[in-house]
Amino acid sequence: MRDGIAVAKQGLPAVALVTTLFEPQGRFVAKASGMSAIPQVLLPHPVAGSGAEAMATLAAALAPRLWERLQGRGRDGSS
Repeated sequence: MRDGIAVAKQGLPAVALVTTLFEPQGRFVAKASGMSAIPQVLLPHPVAGSGAEAMATLAAALAPRLWERLQGRGRDGSS
């Protein structure tokens, strides 16, 4: 979340990737940073250590949602 906020504050298009476990904390950090409207895409938790093949599958599945959020469309609420 903090990386997405830092990028957005530089005026660049940004989407924060947040795992479902950390969604409440992500929303809190976004609000506390004055960036509550930053686009987010939820990832299943955990993603770390899931292996290259699983990450590639996840990336392919999430790419359309990332593109929508970068364009200001859609609202993520699922993993």
